[in-house]
Amino acid sequence: MATETPNNVENVQDAAAVQALLEMDGNLAIVSMNNPPYNLIGLELLVSVMDAIQTAVDNGARAVLLNSSLKNFSGGADVSLFASAFDRLDAQASTTDKNEKTQQKPAKKPKENTFNVTKFLDFMQNTPIPIVASVRGACLGGGLEIALACDAIIAAKSARIGSVESTIGVAPIMGGVQRLVQRIGIVRAKEFAMLGRRHDADTLESMGVINLAVADHELADVALNYAQQLANGPTVAFLAIKELANITVNDGIAAADQAMQKITAPIFKSKDAREGIKLLQTTGPGSAKYKGC
Repeated sequence: MATETPNNVENVQDAAAVQALLEMDGNLAIVSMNNPPYNLIGLELLVSVMDAIQTAVDNGARAVLLNSSLKNFSGGADVSLFASAFDRLDAQASTTDKNEKTQQKPAKKPKENTFNVTKFLDFMQNTPIPIVASVRGACLGGGLEIALACDAIIAAKSARIGSVESTIGVAPIMGGVQRLVQRIGIVRAKEFAMLGRRHDADTLESMGVINLAVADHELADVALNYAQQLANGPTVAFLAIKELANITVNDGIAAADQAMQKITAPIFKSKDAREGIKLLQTTGPGSAKYKGC
Protein backbone atom coordinates (compact mmCIF):
# COMPACT_ATOMS: atom_id res chain seq x y z
CA MET A 1 0.00 0.00 0.00
CA ALA A 2 1.40 3.38 -0.98
CA THR A 3 0.37 5.40 2.02
CA GLU A 4 0.14 4.90 5.76
CA THR A 5 -2.68 7.38 6.31
CA PRO A 6 -6.21 6.14 7.03
CA ASN A 7 -9.18 6.90 4.80
CA ASN A 8 -11.20 8.88 7.34
CA VAL A 9 -9.03 11.98 7.22
CA GLU A 10 -9.51 15.46 5.89
CA ASN A 11 -7.10 16.58 3.17
CA VAL A 12 -6.36 20.27 3.76
CA GLN A 13 -3.85 20.84 0.94
CA ASP A 14 -3.49 20.74 -2.81
CA ALA A 15 -1.37 17.61 -3.32
CA ALA A 16 0.08 18.86 -6.61
CA ALA A 17 1.56 21.96 -5.02
CA VAL A 18 3.63 20.58 -2.16
CA GLN A 19 6.13 17.88 -1.24
CA ALA A 20 4.56 17.24 2.17
CA LEU A 21 0.87 16.41 2.28
CA LEU A 22 -1.22 17.37 5.30
CA GLU A 23 -4.33 15.55 6.48
CA MET A 24 -6.21 15.97 9.73
CA ASP A 25 -7.58 13.02 11.70
CA GLY A 26 -9.34 14.67 14.62
CA ASN A 27 -6.68 16.24 16.85
CA LEU A 28 -3.89 14.49 14.93
CA ALA A 29 -2.11 15.93 11.91
CA ILE A 30 -0.68 13.41 9.45
CA VAL A 31 2.12 14.87 7.34
CA SER A 32 3.28 12.63 4.50
CA MET A 33 6.49 13.42 2.62
CA ASN A 34 5.84 13.11 -1.11
CA ASN A 35 8.86 13.81 -3.28
CA PRO A 36 9.05 10.88 -5.73
CA PRO A 37 10.77 8.60 -6.27
CA TYR A 38 12.83 8.46 -3.06
CA ASN A 39 11.86 11.49 -0.95
CA LEU A 40 15.31 12.99 -1.44
CA ILE A 41 15.80 15.85 0.98
CA GLY A 42 16.12 19.32 -0.49
CA LEU A 43 15.21 22.76 0.77
CA GLU A 44 11.81 22.58 -0.92
CA LEU A 45 10.89 19.40 0.96
CA LEU A 46 12.11 20.81 4.28
CA VAL A 47 10.10 24.00 3.78
CA SER A 48 7.06 21.98 2.76
CA VAL A 49 7.28 19.85 5.91
CA MET A 50 7.56 23.00 8.02
CA ASP A 51 4.62 24.63 6.26
CA ALA A 52 2.45 21.54 6.75
CA ILE A 53 3.27 21.27 10.45
CA GLN A 54 2.72 24.99 11.02
CA THR A 55 -0.64 24.78 9.23
CA ALA A 56 -1.53 21.85 11.47
CA VAL A 57 -0.61 23.80 14.61
CA ASP A 58 -2.60 26.80 13.38
CA ASN A 59 -5.60 24.52 12.83
CA GLY A 60 -5.51 23.16 16.37
CA ALA A 61 -3.59 19.91 15.91
CA ARG A 62 -2.28 18.48 19.17
CA ALA A 63 0.26 16.04 17.68
CA VAL A 64 1.87 15.28 14.32
CA LEU A 65 2.56 11.95 12.66
CA LEU A 66 5.29 12.38 10.03
CA ASN A 67 5.51 9.57 7.49
CA SER A 68 6.07 8.93 3.79
CA SER A 69 3.51 8.48 1.04
CA LEU A 70 6.16 6.49 -0.86
CA LYS A 71 7.81 3.10 -0.38
CA ASN A 72 10.75 4.62 1.54
CA PHE A 73 10.84 7.21 4.29
CA SER A 74 13.75 8.93 2.54
CA GLY A 75 16.77 7.89 0.51
CA GLY A 76 18.79 10.80 1.86
CA ALA A 77 19.76 14.30 0.81
CA ASP A 78 19.41 15.53 -2.75
CA VAL A 79 22.98 15.85 -4.05
CA SER A 80 22.08 19.35 -5.22
CA LEU A 81 22.46 20.41 -1.57
CA PHE A 82 26.10 19.35 -1.63
CA ALA A 83 26.62 20.72 -5.15
CA SER A 84 25.33 24.13 -4.12
CA ALA A 85 27.68 24.11 -1.12
CA PHE A 86 30.64 23.41 -3.41
CA ASP A 87 29.48 26.13 -5.81
CA ARG A 88 29.33 28.71 -3.00
CA LEU A 89 32.79 27.78 -1.76
CA ASP A 90 34.23 27.90 -5.29
CA ALA A 91 32.65 31.30 -5.91
CA GLN A 92 34.00 32.66 -2.63
CA ALA A 93 37.48 31.32 -3.37
CA SER A 94 37.42 32.81 -6.87
CA THR A 95 36.34 36.22 -5.57
CA THR A 96 39.01 36.18 -2.84
CA ASP A 97 41.72 35.22 -5.34
CA LYS A 98 40.66 37.93 -7.76
CA ASN A 99 40.58 40.58 -5.05
CA GLU A 100 44.05 39.60 -3.83
CA LYS A 101 45.51 39.82 -7.32
CA THR A 102 43.96 43.19 -8.08
CA GLN A 103 44.35 44.48 -4.48
CA GLN A 104 40.70 45.47 -4.50
CA LYS A 105 38.40 45.61 -1.54
CA PRO A 106 36.30 42.45 -1.20
CA ALA A 107 33.09 42.69 -3.14
CA LYS A 108 29.85 42.67 -1.18
CA LYS A 109 28.37 39.22 -0.87
CA PRO A 110 25.27 38.72 -3.00
CA LYS A 111 22.08 38.10 -1.12
CA GLU A 112 21.44 34.39 -0.71
CA ASN A 113 18.40 32.37 0.22
CA THR A 114 18.27 32.94 3.98
CA PHE A 115 16.78 29.49 4.69
CA ASN A 116 19.17 26.90 6.06
CA VAL A 117 18.85 23.56 7.80
CA THR A 118 19.32 25.14 11.22
CA LYS A 119 15.97 26.87 10.79
CA PHE A 120 14.38 23.49 10.13
CA LEU A 121 15.97 21.96 13.23
CA ASP A 122 14.94 24.93 15.38
CA PHE A 123 11.42 24.71 14.02
CA MET A 124 11.08 21.01 14.82
CA GLN A 125 12.50 21.49 18.31
CA ASN A 126 10.23 24.43 19.10
CA THR A 127 7.01 23.11 17.60
CA PRO A 128 4.67 23.18 20.62
CA ILE A 129 3.17 19.71 20.03
CA PRO A 130 4.75 16.24 19.83
CA ILE A 131 6.03 15.02 16.44
CA VAL A 132 6.27 11.27 15.79
CA ALA A 133 8.18 9.83 12.81
CA SER A 134 6.83 6.63 11.25
CA VAL A 135 9.66 5.01 9.26
CA ARG A 136 9.60 2.27 6.66
CA GLY A 137 11.89 1.24 3.84
CA ALA A 138 15.07 3.24 3.52
CA CYS A 139 15.76 6.00 6.03
CA LEU A 140 19.22 7.19 5.17
CA GLY A 141 21.39 10.26 5.64
CA GLY A 142 19.18 13.34 5.68
CA GLY A 143 16.12 11.14 6.04
CA LEU A 144 17.43 9.84 9.34
CA GLU A 145 18.25 13.39 10.39
CA ILE A 146 14.63 14.42 9.79
CA ALA A 147 13.48 11.48 11.93
CA LEU A 148 15.98 12.36 14.66
CA ALA A 149 14.55 15.90 14.74
CA CYS A 150 11.19 14.42 15.78
CA ASP A 151 10.18 13.66 19.38
CA ALA A 152 9.79 9.92 18.77
CA ILE A 153 10.62 7.39 16.04
CA ILE A 154 8.68 4.22 15.29
CA ALA A 155 10.09 2.00 12.54
CA ALA A 156 9.14 -1.14 10.66
CA LYS A 157 11.43 -4.08 11.37
CA SER A 158 12.41 -4.29 7.70
CA ALA A 159 13.46 -0.63 7.57
CA ARG A 160 17.10 0.04 6.82
CA ILE A 161 18.33 3.07 8.70
CA GLY A 162 21.72 4.72 8.70
CA SER A 163 23.89 7.81 8.77
CA VAL A 164 25.59 7.02 5.46
CA GLU A 165 27.07 10.37 4.44
CA SER A 166 30.65 9.21 5.01
CA THR A 167 30.28 6.71 2.17
CA ILE A 168 30.30 9.63 -0.30
CA GLY A 169 32.99 11.57 1.52
CA VAL A 170 30.87 14.01 3.51
CA ALA A 171 29.43 14.28 7.02
CA PRO A 172 25.85 14.73 8.28
CA ILE A 173 24.87 18.40 7.85
CA MET A 174 21.37 18.34 9.35
CA GLY A 175 22.14 17.71 13.00
CA GLY A 176 22.53 13.95 12.81
CA VAL A 177 25.78 13.68 14.74
CA GLN A 178 24.57 15.88 17.58
CA ARG A 179 21.28 14.05 17.96
CA LEU A 180 22.94 10.66 17.83
CA VAL A 181 25.23 11.77 20.66
CA GLN A 182 22.11 12.69 22.66
CA ARG A 183 20.65 9.23 22.15
CA ILE A 184 23.55 6.79 22.23
CA GLY A 185 26.60 8.67 23.54
CA ILE A 186 29.65 10.11 21.86
CA VAL A 187 31.56 6.86 21.18
CA ARG A 188 28.64 5.06 19.54
CA ALA A 189 27.57 8.19 17.66
CA LYS A 190 31.01 8.65 16.10
CA GLU A 191 31.09 4.99 15.10
CA PHE A 192 27.56 5.23 13.69
CA ALA A 193 28.38 8.25 11.50
CA MET A 194 31.94 7.32 10.52
CA LEU A 195 31.26 3.75 9.38
CA GLY A 196 28.11 4.72 7.48
CA ARG A 197 26.39 1.37 7.89
CA ARG A 198 22.72 0.56 7.44
CA HIS A 199 21.03 -0.93 10.50
CA ASP A 200 17.80 -2.80 11.13
CA ALA A 201 15.13 -1.33 13.38
CA ASP A 202 15.53 -3.94 16.15
CA THR A 203 19.21 -3.06 16.53
CA LEU A 204 18.46 0.66 16.67
CA GLU A 205 15.71 0.16 19.24
CA SER A 206 18.13 -1.72 21.49
CA MET A 207 20.73 1.05 21.01
CA GLY A 208 18.21 3.78 21.81
CA VAL A 209 18.28 5.50 18.41
CA ILE A 210 14.57 4.82 17.85
CA ASN A 211 11.70 4.34 20.28
CA LEU A 212 10.03 1.27 18.87
CA ALA A 213 10.53 -1.39 16.18
CA VAL A 214 7.36 -3.12 14.99
CA ALA A 215 6.33 -5.70 12.42
CA ASP A 216 5.91 -4.21 8.97
CA HIS A 217 2.19 -4.95 8.77
CA GLU A 218 1.64 -3.30 12.15
CA LEU A 219 3.56 -0.07 11.50
CA ALA A 220 0.66 2.03 10.25
CA ASP A 221 -1.66 1.08 13.11
CA VAL A 222 0.96 1.23 15.87
CA ALA A 223 2.34 4.60 14.74
CA LEU A 224 -1.18 5.99 14.36
CA ASN A 225 -2.28 4.79 17.80
CA TYR A 226 0.94 6.11 19.39
CA ALA A 227 0.46 9.54 17.80
CA GLN A 228 -3.27 9.60 18.64
CA GLN A 229 -2.46 8.92 22.28
CA LEU A 230 -0.30 12.04 22.26
CA ALA A 231 -2.92 14.02 20.34
CA ASN A 232 -5.51 13.18 22.99
CA GLY A 233 -3.22 13.84 25.93
CA PRO A 234 -2.61 16.93 28.10
CA THR A 235 -1.15 19.22 25.44
CA VAL A 236 -0.09 21.96 27.85
CA ALA A 237 1.86 19.46 29.95
CA PHE A 238 3.46 17.97 26.83
CA LEU A 239 4.69 21.42 25.80
CA ALA A 240 6.31 21.87 29.20
CA ILE A 241 7.97 18.46 28.89
CA LYS A 242 9.39 19.37 25.47
CA GLU A 243 10.67 22.72 26.70
CA LEU A 244 12.33 21.27 29.79
CA ALA A 245 13.93 18.48 27.79
CA ASN A 246 15.27 20.98 25.23
CA ILE A 247 16.71 23.27 27.91
CA THR A 248 18.35 20.29 29.63
CA VAL A 249 20.03 19.19 26.40
CA ASN A 250 21.07 22.66 25.32
CA ASP A 251 21.93 24.31 28.64
CA GLY A 252 22.14 21.61 31.28
CA ILE A 253 20.11 20.33 34.22
CA ALA A 254 20.76 23.38 36.39
CA ALA A 255 19.32 25.69 33.73
CA ALA A 256 16.26 23.45 33.40
CA ASP A 257 15.80 23.49 37.18
CA GLN A 258 15.88 27.29 37.15
CA ALA A 259 13.32 27.46 34.32
CA MET A 260 11.06 24.69 35.62
CA GLN A 261 8.68 26.75 37.74
CA LYS A 262 8.00 29.25 34.96
CA ILE A 263 7.62 26.58 32.29
CA THR A 264 5.27 24.39 34.33
CA ALA A 265 3.14 27.27 35.65
CA PRO A 266 0.69 27.19 32.69
CA ILE A 267 -0.07 23.54 33.44
CA PHE A 268 -1.78 24.43 36.70
CA LYS A 269 -3.88 27.04 34.94
CA SER A 270 -5.08 24.52 32.36
CA LYS A 271 -8.48 22.86 32.32
CA ASP A 272 -6.79 19.53 31.60
CA ALA A 273 -4.80 19.60 34.84
CA ARG A 274 -7.87 20.54 36.87
CA GLU A 275 -9.86 17.74 35.27
CA GLY A 276 -7.09 15.17 35.68
CA ILE A 277 -6.55 15.96 39.35
CA LYS A 278 -10.29 16.02 40.01
CA LEU A 279 -10.86 12.61 38.44
CA LEU A 280 -7.79 11.17 40.14
CA GLN A 281 -9.69 11.55 43.41
CA THR A 282 -12.88 9.96 42.10
CA THR A 283 -12.41 7.55 39.20
CA GLY A 284 -8.62 7.14 39.34
CA PRO A 285 -5.66 8.02 37.07
CA GLY A 286 -6.04 7.82 33.31
CA SER A 287 -9.77 8.45 33.28
CA ALA A 288 -9.68 12.10 32.20
CA LYS A 289 -10.56 13.15 28.65
CA TYR A 290 -8.20 15.98 27.86
CA LYS A 291 -9.18 18.96 25.73
CA GLY A 292 -5.70 20.31 25.11
CA CYS A 293 -6.17 23.50 27.07
